[in-house]
Amino acid sequence: MILRFFRRDDAVETIQRLYGAIVAQSRDPVFYTAYRVPDTIEGRFEMILLHLFALFHRLKAEDEARRALGQRVFDAFCVDMDANLREMGVGDLIVPKRMKKIAESFFGRIAVYDAGLAQPEAGELADALLRNVYSGAADRGAEATALAAYLRVLTGALDTVPFETFARGEIPFPTVAVPAGLAAAAQGASS
Repeated sequence: MILRFFRRDDAVETIQRLYGAIVAQSRDPVFYTAYRVPDTIEGRFEMILLHLFALFHRLKAEDEARRALGQRVFDAFCVDMDANLREMGVGDLIVPKRMKKIAESFFGRIAVYDAGLAQPEAGELADALLRNVYSGAADRGAEATALAAYLRVLTGALDTVPFETFARGEIPFPTVAVPAGLAAAAQGASS
């Protein structure tokens, strides 16, 4: 059944599988080696946001009931972020403020990444990724451009996935390719 994720038992498992797939894809070492995403809490956070965005981008074409799947994955993300903040020792009074900033960050990324994807050229999207993922580092322009190309491939691939696949808790992420220019730069940086 298409909307099986609304059944209580299946819903929790489906959402956890979707969120788990997002986290696993976000941890692909290629992002931190070839794409030179900072291997920090912030860098990993940005990669989770990028992959959450890709799912939201795909689901926005669905009706309201189906878009609720994205909201439930976002809720799982928020629970995970809350637990991580507490594990890092952030106090109970500060956690709600940090969670508000996390939500604002995510919805801000949705707006700028959607706007960037709407443009035929990579410039606006690459600029947004440079600001968010690479903290505006001037020497990361090539990586931001490559990450913009990856995000275009990712959203294009997810656009072809039937909703029923997501409802089963599966996200068939494409393989993370290493652009030739970045492969050489990554090898030079690690030498």
